[in-house]
Amino acid sequence: MSPFSARFACVLALGSAASFLSGCNHFKPKVLTHYVYVTSKATFLRDRIAAVSNRTGNVVNGQRLEILEQNRRFYRVKTDNGEIGWIDERAVATEKVSDAFEQLQKDHANDPVVATGTVSDDVYLHISPGIQTDRFYRLADGDKLTLLQRASIQKPLPPGQTVESMARAKGIQVKEGEVLKPPMQDWWLVRDSKNHTGWMTSGLLNTDVPEAISRYAEGQRIVGAYIINKVIDPEIEGASKEVPQYVTVTSPYEAGLPYDFNQVRVYSWNLKRHRYETANRDRNILGYFPVKIGTDPGTPAHDRLPGTGPAPTYVYTVLAAGVPVPQADANGRFLVTKGQLVTKTYRLEGNITRRVLPPGTQPPAEAQLQPVEKKEKAGKKRR
Repeated sequence: MSPFSARFACVLALGSAASFLSGCNHFKPKVLTHYVYVTSKATFLRDRIAAVSNRTGNVVNGQRLEILEQNRRFYRVKTDNGEIGWIDERAVATEKVSDAFEQLQKDHANDPVVATGTVSDDVYLHISPGIQTDRFYRLADGDKLTLLQRASIQKPLPPGQTVESMARAKGIQVKEGEVLKPPMQDWWLVRDSKNHTGWMTSGLLNTDVPEAISRYAEGQRIVGAYIINKVIDPEIEGASKEVPQYVTVTSPYEAGLPYDFNQVRVYSWNLKRHRYETANRDRNILGYFPVKIGTDPGTPAHDRLPGTGPAPTYVYTVLAAGVPVPQADANGRFLVTKGQLVTKTYRLEGNITRRVLPPGTQPPAEAQLQPVEKKEKAGKKRR
């Protein structure tokens, strides 16, 4: 064989080997990320994939792990401390999921806080409303949260069940061809103390409500409570003589409502009787977050009219009259534009509230909910 022929055969052999190796790689699992992130509350790494194995390290929620190898549904990973072992893919999230949560945090970094709350049990934060959506951070019972947005989605039904079949199973009569309203589930976009942002079900969230006014809820759920100002009562017990006055917003205990609250109530402190009293109440409204607390500078005297001094204010928005009741979009959010809302501003002057309107104007018309009639107790007759 000539030197040229030998060289050509060698090149051909190397090319064939490269093609063979490339073909073999086609059958190997593809590692699409360089890192995974722990989603379990806490778990451990093992030295091998087997029923019996040894622990090689402990990891916790949110911890980053470098991928060294992938085998079926397990990753061989390394921690930042150099611990190496195998972990189940169901206990971690990919870089894609981590990046999505990071983007969600950036997108809502400047959202106004509409209320504060506390987690009532261990729960995951999801990338969007829904139990089947990607999850990442795990919150613990008692964690403090700030609430940003509410969404309502259809509650998942058991496999093979319909709303009508479940109603019949409960003994509810359903007419032939009747379509019942599906059960809904509320979710909240929240931010924890570590600035982690995500969606969680409202069933595991308690809104922060001062104990002193929680008893006045009258069967409603207080979804927001705000200190408008503080007054001095020298006769109350305790070292501090300051008493906060509150604005609260409430809603029925029902998911899927097309508004955030249907009642606003102001609690002022009676300095003579040393108790809270209602300074103002706005009912049967379609109200939307946020509620803003501020200060009105007042107005100077004009045309023999006395002026007003500075006073604390509270501001909220309600649906305008003639505007269709909003429907939830694909993400479960009830979107309303600024032109569909009426802004209501009130001053608190002592224990009296006064609405702030431009001189010579009338308040815009608002949409109103049908008042809910109170059911009479059994055995009680009308006279």
